[in-house]
Amino acid sequence: MLNIFARASVSRALDPLGHALLRAGVTPNVMTAIGTVGALACAIAFFPTGLLLWGTFTVWGFAMLDLLDGAIARARGHGTPFGAALDATCDRLVDGTLFAAIAWWCFVEEHNLRAAGATLACLVLGQVISYVKARAEASGLSADGGLIERAERLIIALVGTGLQGFGLPYLVEGTQWLLAVLSAITLAQRMFAVAASARAKEREAHS
Repeated sequence: MLNIFARASVSRALDPLGHALLRAGVTPNVMTAIGTVGALACAIAFFPTGLLLWGTFTVWGFAMLDLLDGAIARARGHGTPFGAALDATCDRLVDGTLFAAIAWWCFVEEHNLRAAGATLACLVLGQVISYVKARAEASGLSADGGLIERAERLIIALVGTGLQGFGLPYLVEGTQWLLAVLSAITLAQRMFAVAASARAKEREAHS
C-alpha cells in the first residue's frame, strides 16, 4: 500500500539528491550494492547478538539507500534491465538475511520458539509473495498490490525490533505474528489477482 500512496511523494523529495549523486559519478547499481552490503553486514552483526537497536537503525538506514538507486536512475533518464534484476535480487538477499538474523536471535538469545517460528514464516512468505509477482509478470499476467509489500514488511519488522531494543517486551514476537498473518493474506490476494488476470487473458484470446 505504501507503494501506491507514498512512492510519488518520496520520489519527488529524493530527485534532487539523485541528480547530485549522478553528477558525483554514483551509478544506481553502485548505490544498490552499497545498501545491500551494508544491510547484510549489519543484520548479521547486530541482531543475532541481541543488539536490536543497532541492528534496527543501521539496517533501516542502509535499506533507505534502495530509494536512492531509483532517484539516480530517474536523474539519468533511464534504468537498465540488469539494474532491475540486480535490485530485485538484492532486495531478496536483504529480506532473507534480516528475518534469518531475527529468527536466530529468537532461537538462541531469547529461546522463544513461537517468535522464531513466526519469523521463519515471515521469511518464507515474503520471498513467495515477491516470487508470485515476478513469475506472474514473466507469464504476462498481473499480480500487483496486496495488503502489504516489501516496505511495509520492513517497517513492521524493524518497529518490533526497535521497540524491544528500547526495553518493551514481546514486541518482536507480536510484530512477527502480525506480519505473518498479513503476509498470508497478501499472498492469497496475489494468487487471486493472478487467477483473475489469467481468466481475463483467456477471455481476450477467445474473443
